[in-house]
Amino acid sequence: MSLDPYAALGVARSATAEEIRRAYRKLAKELHPDVRPGDKQAEERFKRATAAFNLLSEPTTKARFDRGEIDADGNERMAYGGARARQGQRAYAGAGPGAGEPFDIGDIFSDLFGGGGGMGGARGYARMRGRDIRFSLEIEFLDAVNGARRRVSLAEGRTLDVAIPPGVESGQVLRLKGQGGPGLQGGPAGDALVELNVRPHPSFRREGQDIHVDLAVSLVEAVEGGKVQAPTPTGPVTLTIPPGSNSGKVLRLKGKGVAGQGDQFVRLQVMLPEIPDEELKKFLKKWPKRDYTPPRQSG
Repeated sequence: MSLDPYAALGVARSATAEEIRRAYRKLAKELHPDVRPGDKQAEERFKRATAAFNLLSEPTTKARFDRGEIDADGNERMAYGGARARQGQRAYAGAGPGAGEPFDIGDIFSDLFGGGGGMGGARGYARMRGRDIRFSLEIEFLDAVNGARRRVSLAEGRTLDVAIPPGVESGQVLRLKGQGGPGLQGGPAGDALVELNVRPHPSFRREGQDIHVDLAVSLVEAVEGGKVQAPTPTGPVTLTIPPGSNSGKVLRLKGKGVAGQGDQFVRLQVMLPEIPDEELKKFLKKWPKRDYTPPRQSG
């Protein structure tokens, strides 16, 4: 619904439940496709009016819209639990225009097109698909790389189990079929659209399908080489360090990238002991190549 629901019905924000009902009845009588067959513009106005009536005829959703908690499309403007911001819910005809008064949108069409189940095409057209709900979900870096399942709580107290496929990225939207707002007059439910936001990892970085990580190694490991444990998104693996490795040397772990599609690149960082080692100092003073100066980049 692109318009304010009050504007779509042509009523003031102070309109009573009965005024909202009368306004929708008038528009339905004027715009219903059974009255104006083939008129696409009228059909779109009828859809907007029906969506607006759905929102405003249910006291809870009307009150939430008036307070600014949901927008004209029924989408949330506040965060709930693990789901953040833009979650929306289809307003539906089930509660009445007055508090506690049962209401069926079919009553209006029965008045317009004949009662006793004789609505025919009118009742059929009233069957509408439910509204899609939208929300953002923050997930951990490793869940995005390896895949996971997460349960989120929705505004109306319902929970959803979200299956996160391996290799997803920030901004990617997952569609959960049939998990949106309920349909109108027996129509199909809408979908839940989940936009993912991947939190950064303190060690791993992602570039496309590849993973990058820095690995601290000792002076002895760098000089003599050896085997060390290196972290990967699926767990530690054994990495062979060639003798004479310098800081900045990059080693590749084939197939250890995102969901097994890319590689992992390990950049070595030679780390000296944090506490000065007197024996190491004595050795360097006697080392024949202590005056060796590595090539430096010029400014």
